[in-house]
Amino acid sequence: MAKVFVERTEEGYVGTNERGARVSIGASDQDGVFSPVELLLVALGGCEIVTIEPLTAKRGHRLVKLAVTVEAQKIEPTKLGTVTATYDVELPEGDDKAVEVFKAVAHRVHEHHCTVGRALREYTETVQVLPV
Repeated sequence: MAKVFVERTEEGYVGTNERGARVSIGASDQDGVFSPVELLLVALGGCEIVTIEPLTAKRGHRLVKLAVTVEAQKIEPTKLGTVTATYDVELPEGDDKAVEVFKAVAHRVHEHHCTVGRALREYTETVQVLPV
């Protein structure tokens, strides 16, 4: 089970996980914080990249650089359009198969192994529990 706690504090809104990591949350026009939509995009990019990197390395093709930019435009006030992940990859010098391995692994991760991506593509039920 994944679980986080989000609260309003004197400094603003903060999300905390059970391991004690914290992230500042706010409006998209506030400096020094992530908006909820940006956190969603970070979650997708993070999910894919932390899965791709060890799988390519396990196959003997440790990438010199692996980064991802994730973008989405709002097509309605509360709806995102297409989400695009663009990879910036530096391949190991002299490793002719690294690009094939990276592309195959990235595709499988995107389609089948990234929980966040699957949740965005498939219906995930959410339940709101309100105090009595």
